[in-house]
Amino acid sequence: MATAISGPRVLLRQLREVMAEPLGPQSRLDKIVNLIAENMRADVCSFYVLRDDSALELFATHGLKAESVHMTTLRLGEGLVGLIAAEAEPLSLENAPAHPAFAYRPETGEDPFKAFLGVPVLRAGQTLGVLVVQNRDARIYGEDEIEAMLTTATILAEMVATSDFDSLIKPGSDIDLRRPRTFTGASFTDGVAVGTVVLHDPRVVVTNFIADDTDTETKRLEKALRTMRVSIDDMLNHGDMQPSSDHRDILETYRMFANDRGWVDRLNEAIRNGLTAEAAVERVQNDTRARMQRQTDPYIRDRLHDLDDLANRLLRVLTGDHQALRQKELPENAILVARNMGPAELLEYDRTRLRAIVLEEGGSTAHVAIIARSLGLVAVGQADSIVSMSEPGDTIIVDGAGGTVHLRPTPEVEQTYMDKVRLSAKRRAHFAELRDKPSVTRDGVSVILLHNSGLVADLHMLDETGAEGVGLFRTELQFMIASKLPRLSEQVELYAEAMRLAGDRPIVFRLLDIGGDKVIPYMRSTVEENPAMGWRSLRLALDRPGLLRTQVRALLIAAKGRALKILVPMVTEASEFRQTRLVVRKELERLARAGEPVPEKLELGAMIEVPSLLFELDHLLPEADFVSIGSNDLVQFLTASDRANPRVSRNYDPIALPRLRAFRHIVDAARRYGVPLTMCGELAGKPIEALALMSIGMTRLSMGPPSIGPIKEMVLGLELEPIRRSVAAALSDGSDGVGIRELLLEWAARQNLPV
Repeated sequence: MATAISGPRVLLRQLREVMAEPLGPQSRLDKIVNLIAENMRADVCSFYVLRDDSALELFATHGLKAESVHMTTLRLGEGLVGLIAAEAEPLSLENAPAHPAFAYRPETGEDPFKAFLGVPVLRAGQTLGVLVVQNRDARIYGEDEIEAMLTTATILAEMVATSDFDSLIKPGSDIDLRRPRTFTGASFTDGVAVGTVVLHDPRVVVTNFIADDTDTETKRLEKALRTMRVSIDDMLNHGDMQPSSDHRDILETYRMFANDRGWVDRLNEAIRNGLTAEAAVERVQNDTRARMQRQTDPYIRDRLHDLDDLANRLLRVLTGDHQALRQKELPENAILVARNMGPAELLEYDRTRLRAIVLEEGGSTAHVAIIARSLGLVAVGQADSIVSMSEPGDTIIVDGAGGTVHLRPTPEVEQTYMDKVRLSAKRRAHFAELRDKPSVTRDGVSVILLHNSGLVADLHMLDETGAEGVGLFRTELQFMIASKLPRLSEQVELYAEAMRLAGDRPIVFRLLDIGGDKVIPYMRSTVEENPAMGWRSLRLALDRPGLLRTQVRALLIAAKGRALKILVPMVTEASEFRQTRLVVRKELERLARAGEPVPEKLELGAMIEVPSLLFELDHLLPEADFVSIGSNDLVQFLTASDRANPRVSRNYDPIALPRLRAFRHIVDAARRYGVPLTMCGELAGKPIEALALMSIGMTRLSMGPPSIGPIKEMVLGLELEPIRRSVAAALSDGSDGVGIRELLLEWAARQNLPV
């Protein structure tokens, strides 16, 4: 039985010499397949490349007819080569023509060859091509030979990915690695952005693949593994790490994989076959990703993300790449692509150059999505596997309204979206023309449109949109992006600047709403089974009165005698609101005793976002100066569905009959007591949802700045009274019948409303 002459390490050294020679890409490929054939004692060595039209084209061969190069093709899944490409698994056969998938190509002259070994050429888990060796005599290729071929395929993958390879590609086609791809995710914001990919957590690029000394590489791997394991243990043992949290679960998974003997054995085997430690990590992760990507089990696919992160973490240790991953200097029209990210991380980027973000995870009510809306960025989430398929500098189009992302779009698709961008610019110009028009329906109903905010940076948009003020200023964002607890003076500075930018327009400051999914890194948290329903927001503030008093004091000082509105979040019972009012009164008296100016008018409002408060309205409303609805949490609690979990949150329409009846109950109670009511959740910024709110009598809507123009345009074209009567009938008749959303869409079509 024939065996390899010299083993993979000698072959890899020979390949390195070929890669260093001043050869053209075709000559280099020809020399590579000759070397492989010689090393493997094979009669044939062929290299097929997967094109963007799903055809595998023969790019180089030793042993088949030379004229078949760039002429012979197989479809993905066709023949033995197509089968390997489709399944991303090696295939070794003693008698290839007897296999049911065998496809004969007469132009190659391959019919005399029986023994067959083919392996996929992979990069980031994607199939780039297939490498094949064949022999005339029937034989079985051993495990060592299969491993040698897989190792060689790792080198070929990097060669195919370089621009030098482009000259071998026929005009009008491309390799599959660079083919256009479309991802359908979840819409976080409307709008269209066309730009270039910037990876938030860029993959480490391996440049040195072939080892000079495998013993040295093995020791480097062992040292890097120890370092990585210690760093994971340190993070898990950190005093602030909650025993029950998503972050801890991820790190526990990392630790499990980092200590997995099978994973480490595969890394060491790749090094023994001649790869550097970095290339071994890349090689093993390529194989793992290719297998796991083809699984349908969502648990397995989630573990793929964990393995990707772990492999990148190990590569950073090996390469010494410990620098901060944030790219402060962005190209023009940058579009961030990430698995996930927090609001503080997003705010590190230059917002003047950033156009959009695309995430593999997240929900539309995640804080990074809220920040994206506040900054006017186009945003899409749940774009599965986009990180691994993107390269920095790729052209990318983000269609926020449709939740669609086009990576490396065709010229036709790009032109279509460029037209949309121009149309969007015209719509923005149109909205600018509406800026100074009163927001009044055709039948005379005045609708007050306000901003949701949390950053001083987006308050300048008040002038651009013509909003009547800020209905919700989220003060917790200052705490979330800070490295330590903001001092009194820092809080005063922020609130004073926010009031200055608001000018004469009202601004409502919501007290600190942290805890649950709003993690403050420098504050210890307790262990909780259900953090969203745990020690958070007002509950935390009342238990930490020093924190509450400091913030109230900062707001009173910052007002410098002008009117001030303070909103109390997550009130569960009227008694909690009274406790907060007492804290505010004491701070007000303290300020007056010190001879400092006090607000000329101080209003204290309550946020209605806990369902139990719906049964406390007769006790709360006589004591509140105003109230606001937090639809994100209220809908979450009413439906018992985690708003950040798309598997359940998408099942419950927030304006379906049960939720809309709850909103109407609040509207009716506020009207009875003459208390101003504002909707401050994300619902107000969506046309159909805003129409639903107006139809039940809610006429104060606070939303992200980009939504003001579209909502005002709808209001100006709206005749509200007939819609109110129709919705009132639907809410009262108790039947499921036509859903509220369908009913409102019918009215929108009838009145030609832009929804």
